[in-house]
Amino acid sequence: MRRTLYGPDHRAFGESVQEFVDRYVTPRHEKIIEQRFIDREIWKQAGELGFLGLEIPEEYGGSAAGDYRFNAKLTEVLSGVSAAIPSAFGIHVDIVAPYLVHLTTEEQRQRWLPGFCTGDTVTAIAMTEPAAGSDLAGIKTTARQEGSDWILNGSKTFITNGFNADLVVVAVKTSPEKKAKGITLFAVEKGMEGFERGRKLDKVGQPESDTAELFFSDVRVPAENVIGEVDRGFIHMMTFLPQERMNCAVSNIAHARALFDETLTYVTERKAFGQAVGSFQYNKFTIAELSTQLDVTQAFVDACVAAHCDGELSPADAAKAKWWTAEIQNKVLDVCVQLHGGYGFMNEYRIAQAWKDARVTKIWAGSNEIMKEIIGRDLGL
Repeated sequence: MRRTLYGPDHRAFGESVQEFVDRYVTPRHEKIIEQRFIDREIWKQAGELGFLGLEIPEEYGGSAAGDYRFNAKLTEVLSGVSAAIPSAFGIHVDIVAPYLVHLTTEEQRQRWLPGFCTGDTVTAIAMTEPAAGSDLAGIKTTARQEGSDWILNGSKTFITNGFNADLVVVAVKTSPEKKAKGITLFAVEKGMEGFERGRKLDKVGQPESDTAELFFSDVRVPAENVIGEVDRGFIHMMTFLPQERMNCAVSNIAHARALFDETLTYVTERKAFGQAVGSFQYNKFTIAELSTQLDVTQAFVDACVAAHCDGELSPADAAKAKWWTAEIQNKVLDVCVQLHGGYGFMNEYRIAQAWKDARVTKIWAGSNEIMKEIIGRDLGL
């Protein structure tokens, strides 16, 4: 079905992103997997092409596109490579950017945003802790005020871009007695004394993105690095989480579609019992179901992207898009593995890696169970 979400400018932008992928990402993909992080040269090339500053005002080096469809198109194209590449870039472009644009002072924007746009400053956001994932109110990392500075102590885990990030937006309890109402966001920068990275975590899938543990031991953070208002961090995070979930939804469906298309070619060419694997009635019906589910899901995601562009996307609809696309993505890829037969279980086949990559999408950015809780509350339950 013809999609109406994108206009000529978005499609031309997508072609530019594809050229970037073909020239700089695909040739280095195996190296990225082996080293478990994206080369800084790739980040800088993305910055030079204007991909990192889509939400950043022009005076700080961004393009101020003012249209989330450009973000979505970037995510879609990157998802054709793997699920991890758009995750790493999405953390920077889609997720951290709003915090640094809308919650910062003029001095902070001048200090951080130019490097953000060029790729000289790679960013991450640190919410999750060993004992607090979807339950953000349960974080235990704390900060106490000492003069005009803040002293941070605690740890974070599962932080995408965490190993190589130059600036990390960290959620910290500043008034523990207030629980969720006592969280503050800080910009912790590379080189601050007491800020240490743990190992790059050994994940089941998505090896391309560096995911790390972060440790804070009496890290002295100046007041000039507070992002937003003190004790208003939870509200700030809730404001921007719908965009994070849209990034996930766009990537989930694009990743599933790319591998479905590859599988369709495979079952058309692969023969068994003298005929194409895809021509057997059971397989044909199964593939027809997946194609329909992908199209229907894409229509809903496109509608959510359009609503977000208009400032009308609700947290509940973002939650629906996130959990449903994760379910469809995992279902589609599981069937695609089955259609590949034994080859689908071989790491040398892209479908095997994609299948492993997809599993985490039911967990991160708020587990699918939490998404259903958000939707249920919206329904008054």
